Order: sequence, then C-alpha cells, then structure tokens
Amino acid sequence: MAKGAFRFSAAIGAAALALTLTLQGTPVAAAEKIVISNWDGYMPPDLLERFTEDTGIEAELSVHATNEEVMGKVTAGGGRGYDVLFVSSPFVEALANLELIAELDHGKIPNLENLYPEARNLEYDPDNQHSVPYAWGTTGLCYRSDLVEEEPDSWMDLLKPSDNLKGKVTMLATDRWLMAAGLKALGYSVNSTDPDEIAAAKELLIEAKHSLLAYDDTTFYSKLVSGEASLVHAWDGWCNYGIAENPAIKFVVPEEGSDMWVDTMVITAASENKDAAHAFINYILQPEIHAWVAENILYKVPNEAAMESLDPSLVETYPNLGMTPKELMQKEQLRDLGRAQRDYTRAVTEITAAQ
Repeated sequence: MAKGAFRFSAAIGAAALALTLTLQGTPVAAAEKIVISNWDGYMPPDLLERFTEDTGIEAELSVHATNEEVMGKVTAGGGRGYDVLFVSSPFVEALANLELIAELDHGKIPNLENLYPEARNLEYDPDNQHSVPYAWGTTGLCYRSDLVEEEPDSWMDLLKPSDNLKGKVTMLATDRWLMAAGLKALGYSVNSTDPDEIAAAKELLIEAKHSLLAYDDTTFYSKLVSGEASLVHAWDGWCNYGIAENPAIKFVVPEEGSDMWVDTMVITAASENKDAAHAFINYILQPEIHAWVAENILYKVPNEAAMESLDPSLVETYPNLGMTPKELMQKEQLRDLGRAQRDYTRAVTEITAAQ
C-alpha cells in the first residue's frame, strides 16, 4: 500500500563478471541481472546498490503504481522481462493460478527462519510455496483526537458520520478497501462473493458518499494534518505518516473487524535468473535490511528478528507498529475473489460515479 521514487541499474566490473558468489548458502553467477517491479519508495533507496556490492548481481528497478498495473504487464507478457515482483496477497493467488509465478526453493532462502511462525503459513499461500511476505498490516480509522467529539470505534462512524464530521471524512477508493468498509459495517466478509451482500454494501457506500470530503488513497493523512479532514479511512502505516506530523492523530481498528493485507515478494515463472532472484529475497530478509521498512516506511514487517531490533521508542510513537502477529491474524486475510472481482469493480465504479 505504498510509496516514493527511484530507479537504479548497478554495474559491476569485468573482473566480478567472472566470479561466482555465494550469498548465505545460495550460489549465483555474478554476471546475472535481475529486474524487480515494486511500488515507489517501498525499499531503501540504496538497496539495489548495496545488493550489487555484496553479491555482484546487477539489479534494476521497475516501478508500478498498483497491483493491477503490474498484473496487467505480467499477464500480457507472460512475466518475461521480470524476475521479482512485489504484489499483495490476492494477486499471489491469482498469479499462481495462472502459473505465472514459480514455486520457491526454500533451501535458497535460509533467512526465511527470521519470519514469525504466523508468516510462514498464511491462508493465501500455505508454507510460502509461491511468496514471501514483505510487509503486513490492517486497515481502519485514522482521526484527529483533538477534533472529534467522540473517539470513533465503528465503520458506521465513517459511513454515517455525526453532523460535525460531515464533509470532514475521506475514504479509500481502491476496490477491495472501499468495498471492505461497507461489507464489514454490515457484518459480512471482506472476501464475500455473495451478489446480495455486494449489492447491500454498494448501496450503503453510495449513501455514505454524500457525507464525504473526498475519496483519497494518497494524501488523506495530509488532510488530517491540515485539519481539512477529521476522520479518514486509512491503512495503518499511512496513518503513521500523519502521526509523525501531529501526535493528536490516532489509529483504531473498528469493532466490526477489518482486513489483514500482506505485500509479498514472488519470482516469475518466466525468470531466467531464479537463483539470483532467490538471493535477492534472502537478502531482504536480513534483519538489518528488513528493519529499514519498519523504521522508514512505518509499516510492520513479518520478520521477527527485524521487529525485535526496533527502538522501543518507535512503537511508543506509532502504537500500531506494536500490533502482534496474533492480533493481526484475527483480521480477515484478503483473498483472490476470482470472477467476483468484476462485481467489486463494477460496484465501485457505480459508487464513485453516483450523484
């Protein structure tokens, strides 16, 4: 759910090209080059340079804005031209069903042992057959505690706000998260494929539109900081960006529950550099590398060693970073909807177009 911009293509000397290096038990040819598709700013700016220095493997970044964008590129080209993709959990299922991502060789990713046990057996990809989780979290209400009369604790506080909050509320417009708010408010699953439940959520969300300031997937925390908004629908990590500027901003998961999202790393089936791709994933899972994500992007990572290395003051400042894997696992993991995804997309189109 993420993030900044850079592109790096590392070069290595002629002498290094002749070498074969070993990265923590994973032999890779130094002449190999991998292409990684990720969200903007979702990893350290110097990561690829450091990876090349440490392994001799060239690495190039291709930026995608959404899961749908990279999914379109991969399905159109069969995944050719890419080695590692960063995608959210429902897209792991979809890509695996299309046989566009490879089964992982765990022997080439020894740093998997750094993951929390819960991160090794997620519903959408049991035993990490096709993916390795990179960041995880949930979605909820981000609000100005100094501007709301009562602290929100329900999705209905967002969808049917009190008079003083009308016109001071924003919602995420991305299909799964917009629909999830309506579905959870009505007691349904975030993965519902029932046409009647989808229709009921759509009608609730159309009604809610009349109280909105805006649909906003990127600048909602800035609206909180400025006071233009008092209550926003937010991913936990992005709420932290607001907290960084104003400690009166708080995050809460509504009492009806919420989703659990996971951003992952996968290797394309078409990759001709699978050993190097495995080496890259293993490199990310080093505690000092993975901790950067929590420290700088302010998202939780599923790496137990990395999270344990964080300065306790960081969790004091951003309490949702302290959410435990057990607490996260109580949320509903987002799953691939199959054909029902079209129903969600159609419903969201109708919601956002409604007058």
